[in-house]
Amino acid sequence: MQATSHATRIEITDNLDLLLMVLPPRVRHEIEPLDDLPSLLEVVLDLGRQPEARFPWRTVELGRDPVTREDLDYMTARIGTFTKDNRAGIERTLHRISALRNRLGEFVGLTCRVGRAVYGTVEIVRDVVESGRSVLLLGRPGVGKTTLLREAARVLADDLNRRVVIVDTSNEIAGDGDIPHPGIGRARRMQVPSPERQHAVMIEAVENHMPEVVVIDEIGTEAEALAARTIAERGVQLIATAHGISLDNLISNPTLADLLGGIHAVTLGDEEARRRRTQKTVLERKAPPTFDVLIEIHDKDRFAVHTDVAQVVDAVLRGQAARPEIRVRRPDGSVEVEAPSSTVPPLPHAEPTPAAARHVLRIFPYAVSRERLERAIRELGVDAMVCTQPRNADVVVTLRALAKKRPKKLRELLVDSSRVHAIGGNTQAKIADFLRELFELPAMSNEEQQALREAEDAIATVIAHREPVALNPQNPHFRRLQHQLAEAHGLASESTGRGPLRRVVIRP
Repeated sequence: MQATSHATRIEITDNLDLLLMVLPPRVRHEIEPLDDLPSLLEVVLDLGRQPEARFPWRTVELGRDPVTREDLDYMTARIGTFTKDNRAGIERTLHRISALRNRLGEFVGLTCRVGRAVYGTVEIVRDVVESGRSVLLLGRPGVGKTTLLREAARVLADDLNRRVVIVDTSNEIAGDGDIPHPGIGRARRMQVPSPERQHAVMIEAVENHMPEVVVIDEIGTEAEALAARTIAERGVQLIATAHGISLDNLISNPTLADLLGGIHAVTLGDEEARRRRTQKTVLERKAPPTFDVLIEIHDKDRFAVHTDVAQVVDAVLRGQAARPEIRVRRPDGSVEVEAPSSTVPPLPHAEPTPAAARHVLRIFPYAVSRERLERAIRELGVDAMVCTQPRNADVVVTLRALAKKRPKKLRELLVDSSRVHAIGGNTQAKIADFLRELFELPAMSNEEQQALREAEDAIATVIAHREPVALNPQNPHFRRLQHQLAEAHGLASESTGRGPLRRVVIRP
């Protein structure tokens, strides 16, 4: 099945003249007459070698004279300060200058990469970005991930009036300098002092600035993956990139597999193994994925969209082929969508049909943590399950603040308003209160709510600063709830002290 959307004009802004002005004059004079200058990717200056201009299809040597230290000094005096990751920029542009240094810290090479704001590039996946679901982008370097992030931030901030915060580790999304590049629109940008602090700034963005959307370039460490999960569980939409080219790369990466829910080995019983026709030890997903949608960027005009990460990861772990939706941008700007040739076969734990599940209430969480909802269902023992499609749901639960704004996606779910329940927050306590009210169970005490809120605040601190946090003394029941919450976030916890002073300590 194929569908084609209307054509969209793509506009490119590159401020190339500002990059050329910082090049040594003799290099600039060689590069300015080139006919294909609008396609320039980068200029490379290595000490003792001829400077080069690199294009997608060729490399051009710029003159016969090799690069001298005076050439490098000329450039470094006209650009911003180099950070710990050896990157600098030109204020209010998207250009990036990366340095090569010798063992004494002296510059011996510069790579000047052209940065471009491409307006309209997000149209190929605009419906996904605007859906409110968290989106992870994968693709090889230079394929356009950062460009797409920048345009997604602008569209969400300007066209949908959402509160967008960009965590800009290397100033690649919003450019160098204190004033962001206009390519991000009204989105706000938080700069990161050094790459190893990215996870802490991610948590700070949510705690201090109340965003509805957080945009992150290159999630690459375990701390950043944990921070991303914490952000998603607070009901904030995430749009991010990660190291990898395909879904398979991410599944096999032990550091980043948590973005897909984490992978662990499970030993099945004899009867279950026979029913599945598998070995007794199999790989399964540990938890709900941090990201709802995964997009593989094959090139700037061809995308593979996995619209349900949980389902596709489960299928791949059982040896089934992933069948993404393929989207292709045509030369006239229109987008052709090719749906999967066949649907993924039902899994042993797939959602039951309506007839088989009449005694179980099916709940679809919209901007509410799926993992917390599943945990609350287990702990309260209610006859409910979390479903992945709103059309299959008996009840839709969302946040009260979001319900008041009535975004387009939520308006579609409000056709039958009796099915939608709005709750006051995305905490474990608020979700549990919603289920208690829905199933007419006794309400959680104020003491239980306070104990869980304290644990949630401590978990955010542990993830951000990688230091243990001791909670206030609690009775065994409250400590058990706090241990469960820490475990759900992939953190260690232990009880210390004696008698009435016994308390939980949460550790990295």
